[in-house]
Amino acid sequence: VWLAVAALAAVLVLAIVRLVRSIGPRNPVPKFEAPTHVRDLDIRPESLPDDIGAAALGLWNDGQHRGALSLLYRGLLSRLVHVHRLPIRESTTEGDCIDLAASLSAQRSDYVVRLIRIWQLAVYGGHEPVSEEIQALCSHFDAALTATAQDATA
Repeated sequence: VWLAVAALAAVLVLAIVRLVRSIGPRNPVPKFEAPTHVRDLDIRPESLPDDIGAAALGLWNDGQHRGALSLLYRGLLSRLVHVHRLPIRESTTEGDCIDLAASLSAQRSDYVVRLIRIWQLAVYGGHEPVSEEIQALCSHFDAALTATAQDATA
């Protein structure tokens, strides 16, 4: 009789454990892990200057045009990942970034598209952007990509 009671108790405990497990979340939300690099570009915030726009403008004015564009693009990727929490991965393309940025405000999305288009024309097309375009990108970098209190409530 005691063996039968113990067996029933064990079956009851197993049933309760299975019931509790089935009640838990079925599809747990995966924890967001920001990449450190997109292709060969280091996008860690600590690898970038505090004022990306000013640093890029300084590079541009020193004649380091490719370096300035690279800094703006790396800064863009970093902000999209670390500030706006967009699911950018190591293999994300420029087109993917534009698609993901569509979820941002119109002003932010427009800035992302403009910066990426200038980046693509310069890096892949060999088209040197005019200084006014770069100056505008640099001066609006923080305003376009820094999180605001309104972003936190959205």
